[in-house]
Amino acid sequence: FGSGPLFPLYLYPDESSLTQERTPNLDITIIEKIAKGLDLTFSPEKSNESDTFAPIDLLDYIYAVLHSPSYRDKYKEFLKIDFPRVPYPDKKTFWQLVELGGKLRQVHLLESPEVEEYITSYPVDGDNTITRKIVKKDFEIIDEKNGLGRVWINDVQYFDNVPVKAWEFYIGGYQPAQKWLKDRKKRTLGFEDILHYQKIVKALMLTEQYMKKIDNGIVM
Repeated sequence: FGSGPLFPLYLYPDESSLTQERTPNLDITIIEKIAKGLDLTFSPEKSNESDTFAPIDLLDYIYAVLHSPSYRDKYKEFLKIDFPRVPYPDKKTFWQLVELGGKLRQVHLLESPEVEEYITSYPVDGDNTITRKIVKKDFEIIDEKNGLGRVWINDVQYFDNVPVKAWEFYIGGYQPAQKWLKDRKKRTLGFEDILHYQKIVKALMLTEQYMKKIDNGIVM
C-alpha cells in the first residue's frame, strides 16, 4: 500500500493543546483575499448567516472546480506533474459551484439520497458468486438505442440496465463500475453488496450530470 499527502479541512487539538476547539487548516492570508473578493466574512464553522462562508464551502467550491471537464482539459498537462491550481472564486458563481460541489461530494460518499434511486436491477436468484473475470465479453449490450447493458457476474446472474456510460466511466486511471467487480472475483456478494454496486452505477451517472452543470457555471 502507498500513501499520499493528506490535507484535512480541520486540525484537532491533542491533550497538550490550550484549546479544545478545532481550527480550520487554511492559510489565513489566502482566506482574507477570498473573503475580500467575495465580499463575505469567513466563519470557522458553518452558520446560517448569508454574509459568511465556512471551510466546508471552500471545500465544495474546490471539489466543483476540480470536476470541471473544461478545467481538466485546459490544465491536463500541469495536472500530470503538480498539484492543481484552483482559481480564486468569482462572487457571481461561488455559491452555485459550492452547491454543485457539495451535492457531488455527497454522491461520491454515497450519502446522497439520489444514489438510492436505482436505475439498475439484479433480477435473477442464484448463489451471487462472481466467477466471471469481468472483461469486455462480460458486458452485453441489451439496448443499443438507450446505451444500456447487462453485466454478467457468473453464468446465471447479472446486473441489468447498466448504462454504457457508467460502465466505461473513468475516475483517475480506473473504471469503478468494472474494477469494483474485478476486485471481488470468487467472492459471494451479500445483499448490501448488491445494493452498493447499484449505488456506484447511479453515482457514476450523476457524476457525469453534475460535471456538465459545473462546467456551465465555472469561470476561469
